[in-house]
Amino acid sequence: MTAFDHLVYAAPDLQAALEDIARRTGVHPTAGGPHPGLGTRNYLLGLGGDRYLEIIGPDPAQPTPPEPRPFGIDDLSAPKLVAWAIATTDLDAAVTRSRAAGHDPGPPRAMTRLRPDGELLRWRLTPPRAGVVPFLIDWGATPHPARRLPVVQLVGFEVVHPAPDAVRECFTALGADAAFRQGARPALVAHLAGPAGEIVLD
Repeated sequence: MTAFDHLVYAAPDLQAALEDIARRTGVHPTAGGPHPGLGTRNYLLGLGGDRYLEIIGPDPAQPTPPEPRPFGIDDLSAPKLVAWAIATTDLDAAVTRSRAAGHDPGPPRAMTRLRPDGELLRWRLTPPRAGVVPFLIDWGATPHPARRLPVVQLVGFEVVHPAPDAVRECFTALGADAAFRQGARPALVAHLAGPAGEIVLD
């Protein structure tokens, strides 16, 4: 069983992206925390239920990492909705099922993040690659982070692709559910609504 978990909005300038989203939605994202060794940190906005928007960018408090930052952040010139995750309560079984169905989501790995209040979050996930095909995440015993967040409404979410059928099999293998639309280039599009109005992230 899998379910929509979160969207990843990456930015080359994290502070500027935060200010822009807060202004356009009327809701201020909450500090998440740094990702040690990756050179990034994040802020979060709830999307209702156990769903959230992750806003991620370079962390000036960390040294430049030896490897490129995740989600192609180092190559971005503007913020972009780069990826999304679906949650499972048994990551290893979900990976096995997906591989048997013809899609390899990659090897699971463990990660941690320290919240500003000192609580250590632990989770496991498949490689968080940028693109329209989601990655898998398993929060294990960690309370879902969306439960403590300010919330904006997720009005709509769709996957755009020049040949939707080419990626639909991957979605089926993962147990992912999303609306598809044919378009000139692969993209993720989310419509959010807050007190200040509705915005589109893509």
